[in-house]
Amino acid sequence: MIIPNIKNSDSTNFFLLAGPCAIEGEEIALRIAERIVKITDKLNIPYVFKGSYRKANRSRLDSFTGIGDEKALKILAKVGKEFGIPTVTDIHESHEAAIAAEYVDVLQIPAFLCRQTELLVAAAKTGKVVNIKKGQFLSGASMKHAVGKVQDAGNPNIILTDRGNSFGYQDLIVDYRNLVEMKQFNVPVVMDCTHSLQQPNQESGVTGGKPELIETIAKAAIAVGADGLFIETHPDPKNAKSDGANMLQLDLLEGLLEKLIRVRQAVI
Repeated sequence: MIIPNIKNSDSTNFFLLAGPCAIEGEEIALRIAERIVKITDKLNIPYVFKGSYRKANRSRLDSFTGIGDEKALKILAKVGKEFGIPTVTDIHESHEAAIAAEYVDVLQIPAFLCRQTELLVAAAKTGKVVNIKKGQFLSGASMKHAVGKVQDAGNPNIILTDRGNSFGYQDLIVDYRNLVEMKQFNVPVVMDCTHSLQQPNQESGVTGGKPELIETIAKAAIAVGADGLFIETHPDPKNAKSDGANMLQLDLLEGLLEKLIRVRQAVI
């Protein structure tokens, strides 16, 4: 496993990147992390806590973007220290890479920005693991260029994550060939099981989603060989400040992971 300090790193299970869409506050971040740590420790699943310190890609100007960069980053650092787990957050501009790298273990490149050379190089130069989300407009095979940019900048620690492909103007579809194609680059490949169920560009300016299909997406990803899963989860998705429409109810996570372990055991 290329992620430092990851628990259960000798596990044959898939690994998990999970947490709320955005850091909403310290208490809820710690509560979500504590619950997931208990579940993943019990199931021997390597775990990375996920939380965006700032949401830059919003449909409307009045959408929630964060509680303040430094405040949110310090919460991510506290989560990592308190539970002894690695953390991941996304960055949107080159200057953010060095700042976020002081607080987290993995820097995530949003799908819309996976072709941004300066952003990829800045993330690479921090020495942190770089999780690149595949653009909704790209094939898995075409991600070789994003991988090459990070490698050529001197960083071999790369993860690739699929989050679906644009299907018309307001929907996404998952093509599982992308996971297979991205595995040829000899980096861990992850399926984003929640963002791939978004229904973007709604008239209201609030992204919709189909969380009832999270299990379907996750099972299929494990069956075709995904190394890891990305799942945004919240104890009360309807009242989450960001992306509540496609997040998994936290109470459902353990049961889902138990099913996925059985799928994993059947295919390895």
